Amino acid sequence: MRSSELINELANALCNAQKEMGSAVKDSPNPFFKSKYADLGSVIEVIKQPFADNGLSYTQFPISTEHGVGVVTRLMHLSGQYLEMEYTLPTVKKDPQASGSAITYARRYALQSIAGIPTADDDAESAMLRGDDKKVISEDQVITIKKLIDETKVDQDAFLKWVKVKAISDIQVNIYDRVFAALEAKKKPMTDDQLAAVGKKIAGK
Repeated sequence: MRSSELINELANALCNAQKEMGSAVKDSPNPFFKSKYADLGSVIEVIKQPFADNGLSYTQFPISTEHGVGVVTRLMHLSGQYLEMEYTLPTVKKDPQASGSAITYARRYALQSIAGIPTADDDAESAMLRGDDKKVISEDQVITIKKLIDETKVDQDAFLKWVKVKAISDIQVNIYDRVFAALEAKKKPMTDDQLAAVGKKIAGK
């Protein structure tokens, strides 16, 4: 975290803005957990007017490092005072789509954090964006996942989209336990709220 020498005026303005902010609306669906989460647009909508009313603004720009991709977010006050934070995520796959997803998530997370917005439920998205991209699950683990998908009658396309891979054999070793737990949980009849709770648990919330 970096800042101007003084942040007293910014802090006072942010305090007033936060009094006017609500929670970001969870309006983006997660097809696997049948739950919803607040997307970047919802977060921006929450802060837009309170920021304008209190002389606050922000800017975000993407960065790429040897450790992954992310964003630098700068919160500014009309006095010239500012706060700046950098947030990066290692990407599971080295391709533009994975990097774009990671940057979008990083923008949402960083903006929520620096503005102090109540965090909406994540859907294991962050867990899928983190990880070791060098090791994939074994053949036995692939067979186990396929068997669980058959037993639970999970839509495989939705499942692969949720895990952010093109094939079951591409699943990373470090998220296998969480994926396995999610499928095991779906063996029992569960309400949508219970499925959402499982998603939060898997994401490490």
